[in-house]
Amino acid sequence: MEAFMVWLKSVNDVVWGPGMLVLLVGTGLYLTVGLKFFTFRNFFRGLKNLWDGRSNQSEHGEISPFNALMTALAADIGTGNIVGVSTAIYIGGPGALFWMWVTALVGMATKFSEVLLSVHFREKTPAGNWVGGAMYFIKNGLGPKWMWLGSCFALFGIVACIGTGAMVQGNSIGEAMQANLSVPTWFTAVAIFLLAGAVLIGGVKRIGAVAGKIVPAMAVVYVVISLIVIVLHIDQLPRVLAWVVAEAFTPTAAEGGFAGATVMMAIRMGMARGVFSNEAGLGTAPMAHAAATSVSPLVQASIGMLDTFIDTIVVCTMTGFAILVTGQWTSGLTGAAMTSAAFETTLPGIGGIAVTICLTFFAFTTALGWCVYGERCSIYFFGDKAQVPFRIIYCIAIPVGVLTQLDVVWLLADTCNALMAIPNLIAILLLSPVLFKLVKEDESKDTIFKH
Repeated sequence: MEAFMVWLKSVNDVVWGPGMLVLLVGTGLYLTVGLKFFTFRNFFRGLKNLWDGRSNQSEHGEISPFNALMTALAADIGTGNIVGVSTAIYIGGPGALFWMWVTALVGMATKFSEVLLSVHFREKTPAGNWVGGAMYFIKNGLGPKWMWLGSCFALFGIVACIGTGAMVQGNSIGEAMQANLSVPTWFTAVAIFLLAGAVLIGGVKRIGAVAGKIVPAMAVVYVVISLIVIVLHIDQLPRVLAWVVAEAFTPTAAEGGFAGATVMMAIRMGMARGVFSNEAGLGTAPMAHAAATSVSPLVQASIGMLDTFIDTIVVCTMTGFAILVTGQWTSGLTGAAMTSAAFETTLPGIGGIAVTICLTFFAFTTALGWCVYGERCSIYFFGDKAQVPFRIIYCIAIPVGVLTQLDVVWLLADTCNALMAIPNLIAILLLSPVLFKLVKEDESKDTIFKH
């Protein structure tokens, strides 16, 4: 097992290395320019489409456009927004936050593109499931000779969903509840099994409905608490903003428990943790958006691009600023402990508990969202008959994750996340001429985007 771990870690270092980050950010930049900065020009139009999409808009699809975004955000907003941000700052310094922003801004075009292709090339199964994602736009957009690439995506997706979505999220909840609230892991395992089962057995419609209520509420609560921490240290904010920008381009000196960081470390950690959090380019969110009842692929894509902005520019920034204004980035703490300390030192007796509760809800909704992805990948291979068996296996995997050590599972799932991105990005780049043509045609005839 030790030899396997060493080998797997070496593979992980390669697939999440500089080449992958260049591919992810480079693709986002290429799409941003190729789409003539659509994501910036139509940002507020996307917000309007999201507001209008709170109810079903057509007979095509299963869930409202709003709930499709909430399902995708449920999977995105998770431990990466709390643990990932603190890890990026701990290793890369304040400048890492700047590179998270850059990754998110170009990642909006990637998310827009994969959502549009997913909705455009989606299928309706005999059981009435509207399925889409990289495997379907590869199959229906690139043709039969490329189906092996779609199969690779779906296979890596199933492994990543069981690992990242079920077991790792369950483990995060169990550890947080035990460490901060002294709740026994066995109790957490039973409770989360029953709660997850009650939601997941209902399929994408129930997941979308639950996500549509929990995700906005928890995101607002977390942002409000973060703003309280920031406002109480408002005198530090100008200096923090200067740090973030300046140290994105210059080395960060060692200070307190911070060991110092090079510019390359800031870039790599900021980009890697940013992508890990918002998943732009991984090909996950489009599987949720493919079930939306939007009036057109362009409208849903304009909603889908908000996913990356909300996750990283809003939620991750709140975590980063809270850590920096309180000075906890030099405390020597890492991960959730650093974020908890930032909140607890400002709001004694409340801050640490608030972070634990938010982390628990974020991880739980992440598990719900990733179930949709794994189910869609399973349907691609085995048809509608795979739905119920996959949900049962997934529900069992969550409490197993609570009760076990997951070093190998975490590393394997993280590796498969990167391996999902490769076929997804290849397909988007190959289909980019089709993508640009679709956007140009739809934008010119769609009155929503004319004015």
